[in-house]
Amino acid sequence: MIPVTGVSGETIAVLGLGRSGLTAARALREGGATVLCWDDNPAARDTAETEGFEVRDLMKQGAFDGIAALITSPGIPHLYPAPNPVIARAYEAGIPVDNDIGLFFRSYATRAWEKFDTSPKVIAVTGSNGKSTTSALIHHVLVDAGRPAQLAGNIGRGVLDLDPAIDGEVVVLELSSYQTDLARSLTPDVAVFTNLSPDHLDRHAGFGGYFAAKRRLFAEGGPDRAVIGVDEVEGRYLAAQMAEGAADDRVIRVSSGTKLTGPGWSVFARKGFLAETRKGRQVASIDLRGIKGLPGAHNHQNACAAYAAARALGLAPRQIEAALKTFPGLPHRSQLIAEADGIAFVNDSKATNVDSAVMALRAYERIRWICGGLQKEGGLDALAAETGNVRKAYVIGREAAQFALGLGGVEAQVCTTMAAAVEAAMQEAEPGDTVLLAPAAASFDQYDNFELRGDDFVAEVTARL
Repeated sequence: MIPVTGVSGETIAVLGLGRSGLTAARALREGGATVLCWDDNPAARDTAETEGFEVRDLMKQGAFDGIAALITSPGIPHLYPAPNPVIARAYEAGIPVDNDIGLFFRSYATRAWEKFDTSPKVIAVTGSNGKSTTSALIHHVLVDAGRPAQLAGNIGRGVLDLDPAIDGEVVVLELSSYQTDLARSLTPDVAVFTNLSPDHLDRHAGFGGYFAAKRRLFAEGGPDRAVIGVDEVEGRYLAAQMAEGAADDRVIRVSSGTKLTGPGWSVFARKGFLAETRKGRQVASIDLRGIKGLPGAHNHQNACAAYAAARALGLAPRQIEAALKTFPGLPHRSQLIAEADGIAFVNDSKATNVDSAVMALRAYERIRWICGGLQKEGGLDALAAETGNVRKAYVIGREAAQFALGLGGVEAQVCTTMAAAVEAAMQEAEPGDTVLLAPAAASFDQYDNFELRGDDFVAEVTARL
């Protein structure tokens, strides 16, 4: 655990007692604070009381008297579409509002570091798609190279649940826009921006607010090195904002599909090959085509970002290449779960929006596509130009029929349930086909989260093999 510093003797309120909230409460108490907890869920309040925390309804008159700060969980709206009533009360009372990410960055470094030969580092990864894979891949590369490393944030453990730093350790954090938007302290050594596409727009009052939340990691974080995907205009803008000039190698530009030129530091992938260039010269190249854990252009972009972050820490190209080849991939993210009779079965349940589904569709040929669920804003129009490899769609979800209508010219079968979709796809699949779960939609109409949806797909496939 990372004890929170600077809170000894203070009274701190914690709103939301899920994984990050309860961990924050423990870390605050470890730092000497008196912690008051609140959650609308009675079961969560009972858990906090069992651990000895005082539970206080923060909506009651005078509830914020004597409170120095409010720590809130990332899933709770703090500004748009409207602040949670408790957070609004904190604002009215002039109480600072923070989250566990802010607490981590202000507490991670300690005086014990003075005795280390090599100071610990923090790599923070944000963006719309590929954050989890990029973060896990960076962690995998570091561990494979013999560097002590921990992985946390929006993936794996809560940030304050990490072990205190050891000599030369690297912490890799996946950070969502919810986390970067509110954190009062953001000081990564290396910051990574993968890409940008519309998501969570209600929480940020539109696309500009969404980008602004992610930009904070760079503009306010002041990283020593910035790894920035430049395939969208926002990334190019951000790179230009961070660099003092075209040759400033504190910024490493990353692309998938575009050859990057110029005097700066770049890492890009084209036709399955990763290339690193510095000062206008190529210094390394890696063939990504045969790496099963990183299929498709979107994963090649993730590989470029992870490669660049590892190079920023001084790892050699061949060390990174060896690690890329042993990366197993992540559950629910282009996860190859089985191959039988010449048919591949791939679980990409994490493709919860149209843009991530497009990336999955581009990665495979001859696709039996299982899709559908709770549609997000923007509709399905962007899928129309990306379905050339789809032999047939098998649509799940409560509104499967309506979803199928939005697929345009793709032959689609309304299945509603995962079991029916897997059964139909497996009966019709032929050698060379890929049965791909890439829903292009949220899971909440049928599942509590995308992980459970992916687990259901895996279970249904496994039961029939």
